[in-house]
Amino acid sequence: MTAPHGRGLLHLAAALDQQAAFDAASYVGPAQLAERGGLDFVTLGDTFARPGPDALAVLSRVAPATRRIGLVPTVTTTHTEPFHVQAAVATLDWVSRGRAGWQLDVSTTEGEARLFGRRHAAPADALWREAGEIADVAARLWDSWEDDAEIRDEATGRFVDRDKLHHVDFRGATFFVKGPSIVPRPPQGHPVRVVDATEGPARRVAARYADVALVRVVGPAQARAVRAELRDAAAKFGRDPDTLRVLGSLVVDLGDGERAAEPGHGGGGPRQTAQGPLYRGGPVDLAELIAAWHASEAVDGFHLAPVEPHRDLERLVNGTVALLQHRGLFRTFYPGSTLREHLGLARPANQYAVTGGAS
Repeated sequence: MTAPHGRGLLHLAAALDQQAAFDAASYVGPAQLAERGGLDFVTLGDTFARPGPDALAVLSRVAPATRRIGLVPTVTTTHTEPFHVQAAVATLDWVSRGRAGWQLDVSTTEGEARLFGRRHAAPADALWREAGEIADVAARLWDSWEDDAEIRDEATGRFVDRDKLHHVDFRGATFFVKGPSIVPRPPQGHPVRVVDATEGPARRVAARYADVALVRVVGPAQARAVRAELRDAAAKFGRDPDTLRVLGSLVVDLGDGERAAEPGHGGGGPRQTAQGPLYRGGPVDLAELIAAWHASEAVDGFHLAPVEPHRDLERLVNGTVALLQHRGLFRTFYPGSTLREHLGLARPANQYAVTGGAS
């Protein structure tokens, strides 16, 4: 199925964030609801700046309670060991059978740095350069096991073919990783990498390494310009721009009943707030906004963060998504089982198997 106007189907994602919710089970129901709507993935934010549950651990709990929807926790690259980060994300991909993603983020404050006591806070530019190196080494470590490295030969007692394990020998500005990983290559090859590319320092990392770039913009013209910039930068890095999905990020307040979008919302675009671009209106006008932005090639889809998690997610799935499905703009079923398949992204070739890199 393809959408009208010659464009591919929309990509839709939703945030599961809940204030003061520490019980992982409370995230299961919303994730299952998003899955019933056919959404590509759900995200769960995380930061060292405030108390909260570990997003990756929570989505590892959600994984066995869902079957198809992608699971994307925020995992910061600052103050965390790159080797451990990639192993944890690879493990989520195994637990979910190929549905894992990872939203990269950085920690910029001195208060966060003091929690670890290893180093002082650094400028955002430097931290995002480091994040890019961690995205790079994560891919290398995921490839450090070839797909058929596990042999599990009981007769000889051999678990792996050592010739198919590779040292990555990566040296970044602030870390060194030898490898190989302790986790076999994930089902997706590379779990999906997501970057909020709204701010300049993160945009370069998104263009070079991200599979999905999120942009917080207030109108289709601005979104279109950012998408074009990201695609041009991706091409300069030697990437096929069509392998980068650019999603507009909106906070959505769908209220308790159907009503016209408030001024500054609806088809004219959302309103900028301290929390980011905010849409306040009904599910019907939100569907119109999404369809209009997508048809104008402003974005490839949307990442939507409900103001009231349970109410707004239910109205989003049963109202907005249902309308988009009725118009043929969004899927009615999952054609595949992995997050990469939902996003229309190929499984990456193993860089060591292809080049014959020595271990």
